[in-house]
Amino acid sequence: MALNNKYIYVAKTVLVFKNTPTKRAFYPLQSDTIDLQVEGTGWQLLFARLRISPPSVSVSLSQLNTKDFIVFSDQLFNINRQLESTQKVISVKPDTLYFDFTKRVVKKVPVKLIDKLSFVKQYGISSEIILNPKYVKVAGPLEELSKLKFWPTDTLKQDKIQSSSTTRVALQHSIHKNVSIYPSSVEVKLPVDEFTEKTIEVPLKITNNRSYNSIKLYPKKVKVTFLVALSNYDQVDESFITATIDVDEWQNLGHRQFTVKITEFPDYCKLVSVSPSKIDFIVEK
Repeated sequence: MALNNKYIYVAKTVLVFKNTPTKRAFYPLQSDTIDLQVEGTGWQLLFARLRISPPSVSVSLSQLNTKDFIVFSDQLFNINRQLESTQKVISVKPDTLYFDFTKRVVKKVPVKLIDKLSFVKQYGISSEIILNPKYVKVAGPLEELSKLKFWPTDTLKQDKIQSSSTTRVALQHSIHKNVSIYPSSVEVKLPVDEFTEKTIEVPLKITNNRSYNSIKLYPKKVKVTFLVALSNYDQVDESFITATIDVDEWQNLGHRQFTVKITEFPDYCKLVSVSPSKIDFIVEK
């Protein structure tokens, strides 16, 4: 009989905000966990171990369109509708939630793919990875958004890749409750192809030749060996690659040979070697 009687006990629960203001950025000044004074039976007190069902309650923030605080006593009816019929919330501590407000702005930032990919031997990314959309909209306080340069995705993990694929990846959740992002995921297209080796002779270009009439290089060309996707094999020629030597290397550093530097190279090819890597020269004034 005692267990069938009504008792008042305290139960902790987590707040879930809904009806957030669209033109105001907000930040709660207290925890999202509150204490509910609940009226229930002795059985509930005994077996629920001071828990309520469900373990969270939704609270409307529509009042924040005109106020800087939320009063729970105004929402007890809606809170009780979410609980079991045999439970009744009498009061909430704290009864008032306060919020800090700043002007809400929207910023468009690029998406940054975070990936951990491994490929079957001889395979790799053959062209630009395509993200759709490339940009997302982030809304929140100006102070927070001014720090954003991009928005990262969750880590895309794939192993033993040997073919192109399309997948959807979620964006990382905001660590700030007053910052929201749309959309919450992006489509990722991975262009994958088999790679093979190719060698091209590339003429050398001289840079920083400020004081000398003629510089003769031996040899005048270098062989650049690289891995290229089979689909791009015929397209990549010497016009895609620039090999240079720097005269300052001799004039300022006193080197007796120039070091070959590859200053332009296709993004989705993999450099293997440059031969020779050192160049003999004669300077004629």
